Amino acid sequence: MKLLLKCFFTIIFCSFIASVTQSSFGNVQVESIKINTKNDQHLVFDLYKPKTATKQNKAPFIVVVPGFQRSKEALSNIAIELSRRDMVVALIDPYAQGLSSSSRSRRSATTEGYGMFYLVDYAYSEKFLDYIDINKIATTGHSMGGNAAIRGGDYFGKESIRNNNLSKLHSLFVSGYVLTLVDDVLEDIKSNVGVSYALYDEGAFRNELKSWDASNMKIMPESLRVINWGLHNGKKVVNEVELGKYYGSLENRSLRVIHNEELIHPFQPYNNIATANQIDFFVKVFDIKTDIDSKNQIWQLKELMTLISMIASIIMLLPLTRFFLSLSFFNSLIMEVPKPLPKQNNNSRIIFWTVFILGALIACFSYIPMVDAAKVIFSDAASRKLTWFYPQRMNNSVMLWAAFNGIVGIILFTLSYKLFGKKHGVKKESWGLSASKKYIFKTIFLSILVFVSYYSFLFLIYFLFHVDYRFWFMGVRVFQPEMLLVLSMYAPIFFIFFFSNSLRVNGAMRIDGQAEWKSMLIAGIANSLGLFLIILIQYITFYKTGTVFWTTNWLSVNLLFAIVPMMFVLPYFNRYFFYMTGRVYLGPMITTLVFIMILSTNTVVYLPI
Repeated sequence: MKLLLKCFFTIIFCSFIASVTQSSFGNVQVESIKINTKNDQHLVFDLYKPKTATKQNKAPFIVVVPGFQRSKEALSNIAIELSRRDMVVALIDPYAQGLSSSSRSRRSATTEGYGMFYLVDYAYSEKFLDYIDINKIATTGHSMGGNAAIRGGDYFGKESIRNNNLSKLHSLFVSGYVLTLVDDVLEDIKSNVGVSYALYDEGAFRNELKSWDASNMKIMPESLRVINWGLHNGKKVVNEVELGKYYGSLENRSLRVIHNEELIHPFQPYNNIATANQIDFFVKVFDIKTDIDSKNQIWQLKELMTLISMIASIIMLLPLTRFFLSLSFFNSLIMEVPKPLPKQNNNSRIIFWTVFILGALIACFSYIPMVDAAKVIFSDAASRKLTWFYPQRMNNSVMLWAAFNGIVGIILFTLSYKLFGKKHGVKKESWGLSASKKYIFKTIFLSILVFVSYYSFLFLIYFLFHVDYRFWFMGVRVFQPEMLLVLSMYAPIFFIFFFSNSLRVNGAMRIDGQAEWKSMLIAGIANSLGLFLIILIQYITFYKTGTVFWTTNWLSVNLLFAIVPMMFVLPYFNRYFFYMTGRVYLGPMITTLVFIMILSTNTVVYLPI
């Protein structure tokens, strides 16, 4: 109970500090708003309203658009820093992500700005907020959110040309996306434009130049066009961009600036310099009078607090489960912990490390084929069609990989036992497999109870403090009820992997005489090494050549930054739950429900809702 209470109070305290930081220590009001948009869609966003914004003192209004696979909380740093400098910010959940509905458009970022187009129109109509200056509306976004921003400039620019008036978008800032910086788009933009691109962006292989030049914003055709369309109607007058220099004029909305931070793509939004560049841009275009320097940033405190909350919440699963097991109804699930495997000899060590290496290599080299297979098997989700059949485009590939490697793990476990372990004193009783049907059903009930309790507490935290548990793009977040259906769809297949892991961690890696810390470290490395090797291959190749190893599927590789830590800690939980019950079932049941909901709520979902 002491550990459970410590986790509770840690989460509450850190969430309170995160909430206070998010509100700029009480100077900004933060609330969630849901509006109905076109085609029976709805958009959810966090509204950051500074106290200085009033009907008499109207403030600029900026729509922040996260990228592909990201919910609104992933760019809260931008919202925090802009709002504490007296700008009203709407931080949206893009369509098909977070709490917003799916879009009827298969190219939502391009055709709807993930919902940003409608929100800009709504704000401009003056039906929404009476404390915003409709002549100072802007947008910013990262990655596909950056694409949404530049597409918004094109959309509202064309509208202004047709109507012979100013564009509704006063300014826009594009981060981490240059593919749409083309003549057909830029020629119609009637807004001030800022562009920020990572010097080491993994997606740069798609740009017009190749190798390292592909992300050099000084000479890239994409950045040169931004400047030249702002100054000279597209004529190639500027041949090299001076980074950080403001070109053009505010008076006619031709202001242009280019930045090229020394970062990789997924980390660009979480950098002080990149954040400061956005702040400076909006302070300048809106002529904000502020004493707060752009490098004076507080969002890191929120990230630290929600990181601690996330760690505490995951740890909380252990004492929470132990609490339920102490109840008389579940007490029958506690069995004697089987004896570990006999001490290793030279032959058993050879078998162990052979299986270790073989499992890691199979995990490594099966991932990308599973990504490609998912595109065929789940073609609707892969092509952004709304579907009830496994609607998570990116999660589908992870699921196939998990199921395949779970089966491989069970096969390797079985073969090593039959070919070696059986002859050298390994007994099946040490695996913790024996259980009655009643035992299994009661274990399922307990795992559901733990899952419900865990997320109920998160919903309470979100209600009280309007924050979740997260660090950067990795987060444990609240969800729509429909996500329970998605969970029921994905959990059974993922369970194959989670059960396989529990069986191997407790039935093949729990060795007599081996220190527990050493055993667990080996298990964590074994479970994550294959995917980590993919990241190593990707970025070593990138470092050597300027082009990533896997190009077509580079986003699937980027996804591993969030999955690898999860894979590393999974064996620890399966071991601890094994010690609680003496059986291999409770661990994978709980971790499947909790971890897969975490994974599912942090990915795009093409449900017809």
